[in-house]
Amino acid sequence: MNETYENPLITRYASRAMAELWGAQKKFSTWRRLWVALAEAEAELGLPISEAQLKELRAHVDEIDFDAAAAYEKKLRHDVMAHVHTYGDLCPSARGIIHLGATSNFVVDNADLLILRESLELVARRLAAVIDALGEFCQTHRDLPTLGFTHLQPAQPTTVGKRAALWCYDLALDLTEVEHRLAQLRARSTKGTTGTQASFLELFGGDHDKVRQLERRVAEKMGFDASYAVTGQTYPRKIDAQVLDCLSEIAASAHKATTDLRILAMRKEIEEPFEQSQIGSSAMPYKRNPMRSERVGGLARYVMSLAANGAATHATQWMERTLDDSANRRLSLPQALLGVDAVLVIYENVARGLVVYPEVIAKNLREELPFMITENVLMEAVKLGGDRQELHERIRQHSQAAAAVVKGQGGANDLLERLRGDDAFAGVDIDGVAEPRQLVGRAPEQVDEFLTEVVAPIRVRYAGRRAEAEELRV
Repeated sequence: MNETYENPLITRYASRAMAELWGAQKKFSTWRRLWVALAEAEAELGLPISEAQLKELRAHVDEIDFDAAAAYEKKLRHDVMAHVHTYGDLCPSARGIIHLGATSNFVVDNADLLILRESLELVARRLAAVIDALGEFCQTHRDLPTLGFTHLQPAQPTTVGKRAALWCYDLALDLTEVEHRLAQLRARSTKGTTGTQASFLELFGGDHDKVRQLERRVAEKMGFDASYAVTGQTYPRKIDAQVLDCLSEIAASAHKATTDLRILAMRKEIEEPFEQSQIGSSAMPYKRNPMRSERVGGLARYVMSLAANGAATHATQWMERTLDDSANRRLSLPQALLGVDAVLVIYENVARGLVVYPEVIAKNLREELPFMITENVLMEAVKLGGDRQELHERIRQHSQAAAAVVKGQGGANDLLERLRGDDAFAGVDIDGVAEPRQLVGRAPEQVDEFLTEVVAPIRVRYAGRRAEAEELRV
């Protein structure tokens, strides 16, 4: 076991639930369920398939002899036919009607669509869980003033809760897209070898209505209310491109937020969870490296890189189909979903355990605040009868002098003291103007409105079905 490569998405990062969705048992059991659905629908429409044959097929859906299937595939060099024969060995009376009229992509593509649907549903539940966690954080810190940044340079103050609402809203937008992709998923159903349904038309003696009914019935047995309008041998690979793009966007949202957290950890304002026995660095015992946020960033970059595969595969589906999509999709689809699953598992863990240091936040804000209130001081002085242009020049000179102390001497920002000592601003309540909570605008109210209008409906929609928090393995 230890001599060969193991996928770390399975062994270290992703949940067992997502790993099982893309496991061999799930895949091949789903193939068999599709063969049962096809045989049932064909029997219902008059083909000579007995209830005894159907009962035999149903009885062995999950009983898969993987060794026998591998031996057949080595001999036949065809994975679908290997499993047709393996299934037939267990169902001798039904052997002759397994896969009747179908092409390989009847099971391959329809199974992928079913597994994609379940995977996206899990992703949606995980998104709802992270949104809930961030929503609680937003509420708790809705009005805690903090230094804002644009261009990664100090800017007008915001609140800790409002900044977290930006992270949370990104995920809410991602959830909307996941839900849209789920709503747009269809079955491929019984489209035939090149999408023309010629084999099924032959089976039903040229009866077009029965062929259409077969397609509808199989789709319904799969849990879909519709199938794709037209296909070649495969369902449109455009669908994979759309799903991978959607997953890439989730990864980008998580990357952005956890990068912000890494910067805030550097400023000692907010930290991700850090356990009592956790080691931050093998060489520097004092370190509290933001390893979970860093892990999110690394996994997210990988998922974002996989999005290109969807577009490239779609672009190279020559005519009705070419097989070079197969090997790529075996990697890109499951690994993108496993990667996003891992990202969201870690992200929820981080979001539910964030540690905030209000005193450090206040200290960092105070150091920059004097420069930020100069416009407010100017307006108050003008209200008291001062000349706007003259006052502006005085503030400019004081600001330059204070900046020289900070940058040239490493001293504290003494701009407020300079303004207090200038008679031109004698009537201005400098301390009142410099109160941080007066400088955050509607940030607290925006948080309240966001939680009511965006987060609350998501909580209601996913009540009772939000993904359970996973314990991190590393």
